[in-house]
Amino acid sequence: MSTETITNGKYVELTYNVIDQNSRAVLTRVEHPLGYVHGTIEILAPAVMAQLEGRAAGEIFEAPLDCNEVYGPRNEDLVITARIQDVPEEYRTVGTSILMENAEGQTKSFLVTDVDAKSVTIDGNNPLAGRQVIFELDIKLVRDATEEEIEYGGKVPEDPENENPAQGPRS
Repeated sequence: MSTETITNGKYVELTYNVIDQNSRAVLTRVEHPLGYVHGTIEILAPAVMAQLEGRAAGEIFEAPLDCNEVYGPRNEDLVITARIQDVPEEYRTVGTSILMENAEGQTKSFLVTDVDAKSVTIDGNNPLAGRQVIFELDIKLVRDATEEEIEYGGKVPEDPENENPAQGPRS
């Protein structure tokens, strides 16, 4: 029985954790297998995708990533604290995403990171900006992709217009 390895054109399913290198805290946990066709779309940072090459189903490995290279350093100018009475009620919950627009019409997503009795803090940095992390990857499946999967970039859902992996968030 031959073991298939990850190369371009292979359908891959994996799960992963993103772990902060300093605190060892799990920042993100993806427990439902993420399926994609290797070489057609980037579902993770390029440095992590490169470390998947040549690996096989059943492998669990760690891929360190300097997020400064992907998202840049943390920019404290993108952290805004406002008086709570100046913030609409729908934006007073930690984890709420707020799309903001500057004078030039450019939009940027901010995340509510703290709320107390007097203020609301929002942050426009990517949550991984400035961090050193480890992607702990668990490869569940590697096989030849079908033509339809290659065209789509991953597992073809029953309603492809709603679940394109190329349009999903990158971690």
